[in-house]
Amino acid sequence: MEQCQRNSSHLFQRHAPFVAGNRRLREPQIQGYEALRSHFAAEREPALVQIPVGCGKTGLMALLPFGIANGRALLVAPNVTIRETIFQAVDTASDTCFWRRAGVAPVGVEGPFAARIDSTAQLTDCIESHFVVTNVQQIGTSRNRWLGRFPHDFFDMILIDEGHHNPAASWRRLIDHFTDAKVVSLTATPFRSDGAALIGKPVYRYSFLRAMCRGYIKRLRAVHVQPRELAFTFCDEPQEVSLTDVMRLREEVWFSRGVALAPECNRHIVRTSIAECEKLRQARLIKHQIIAAACSVHHAGEIARLYREAGYIAEEIHSGQPKSQRQNVLARLKDGRLDVIVQVEMLGEGFDHPPLSVAAVFRPFRSLSPYVQFVGRIMRTVRQSSPNDPDNCGVVVSHVGLNTERHWSEFRSLDKQDQDLWAGLAGGGDVTPSASSSQAGLPREFSPDMLVSSEILGEFRESLFGHVSGSEAQQPLPLSDNASSIAGPQQRRQEARTLLQERVNDSVRETLWTTRLSGTGWQIGRRFAFVRRQNNWAATRQWTYIELNKRIGRRPAPGKEWSLNEIEQALDVLPDVRQEIVKKLQSCFRRKETWPRSARF
Repeated sequence: MEQCQRNSSHLFQRHAPFVAGNRRLREPQIQGYEALRSHFAAEREPALVQIPVGCGKTGLMALLPFGIANGRALLVAPNVTIRETIFQAVDTASDTCFWRRAGVAPVGVEGPFAARIDSTAQLTDCIESHFVVTNVQQIGTSRNRWLGRFPHDFFDMILIDEGHHNPAASWRRLIDHFTDAKVVSLTATPFRSDGAALIGKPVYRYSFLRAMCRGYIKRLRAVHVQPRELAFTFCDEPQEVSLTDVMRLREEVWFSRGVALAPECNRHIVRTSIAECEKLRQARLIKHQIIAAACSVHHAGEIARLYREAGYIAEEIHSGQPKSQRQNVLARLKDGRLDVIVQVEMLGEGFDHPPLSVAAVFRPFRSLSPYVQFVGRIMRTVRQSSPNDPDNCGVVVSHVGLNTERHWSEFRSLDKQDQDLWAGLAGGGDVTPSASSSQAGLPREFSPDMLVSSEILGEFRESLFGHVSGSEAQQPLPLSDNASSIAGPQQRRQEARTLLQERVNDSVRETLWTTRLSGTGWQIGRRFAFVRRQNNWAATRQWTYIELNKRIGRRPAPGKEWSLNEIEQALDVLPDVRQEIVKKLQSCFRRKETWPRSARF
């Protein structure tokens, strides 16, 4: 047992991970790893990391112990679904083992090995492993048998997924038990609806907007239904109001509740979301689907009925249904037999289904965190790292009367661009109707104080986020009503130029990796006169720019800047340029492929 403990204590230090220059890793994985390594080299304070959904958070967790931890690592998930996803990433026997796919660390006879705490696990499984994966219910609750069996120094690193839960008692009990462990909490939403402060010093943050521009998550567009006139009855008194009145009245609880439950308002959200879904389907004939958020079980049934009346196949899902019924609904969603799934406080953390591309908001949200979690269900990309793919687009549809972003103090936890993004997506809500619950806190039905009799629509308000193609509306900065947050032409060009430089460097790195040439070698400069007197990295980079200029018809000159249009054209043809250079290099050095690597450098 002692030998197993010594192996576990030193394996993470014996194997240096391949991080810098690893083309299989995503930007937040590389940057997050370096930030946390620097943090723990200087101090032991718990760390907090913000990474959006779909950006490789699980991979970063699998990577972090290498070179940082001096002993076992405990990986903690909020539920069984996420626990299984994490375990597959650190299980050397799994086809989805992260180290094997990303090439970040060797997998050999001495590990790294992973154990999973479940009903069949034993203490020896954990002793003989380097990674231990669990859900918090298995280890952090007061009635749990596991926590007391572990010495206080059993783990040297604790990695917490969905780290915004860490102020809760079960999570704090876990953190307090392992007093000397390095603690990292990772989350997409570094704030809580109850206002409780999260445990940990913010060490690294990767913005949603950056993730969109890199193609890690879908580009988003917000469409907000705006009535020109709204007729309703409140306290038996009929009223008719204009859009200006709606924007004023939506601050009232009774008004946003009435809009959420009004069939007329719901019908317009249904029609708009279907129209947006059809646009996405026509782009590439992919069956994009809709996820809707309802106030209550009864409300979910009414919304599903409205979708069915409009010709879409819809089902509701909530915790009050039998497990077999929920499983059947999810199976129909995942095999494409459903167009719409209407959920009541379901399908949150850990639920991934990339064809979900339209988020229909039928309820007010009283805080930012659950809203971000809901919209996160449509952020998973259909095709990874392809920001301009028409299928990697999502749409958020709501009604301005729901007022889904007012007084969100949690915005302070986001950077300025993400604040603008989420404010624009919400479109203009901080209250949820108080529920009368008949089953485990699940709202069954609301009784509105306001009854909407008719609604005449005006224009839709739209916002675009994360677009990187040619038109002005598709620049990688959020559009909002505040002119100060709209990027000018110079700023857009400068950011696009930076993006092109990064993409070219990525292309050079992948070219040298594919052709098995070292960046510090000199073969390319010796073989091709137009890039002579440069090492392989510099030569390939110059060659790439030469080919880009040729492809887009640009004549370079000293001091001549790239225009925005030229940059966008260059980004489009860059993959073809890389393939052409790879082919020429492979053809040139084919006869030397069997030489020992030392003989070629």
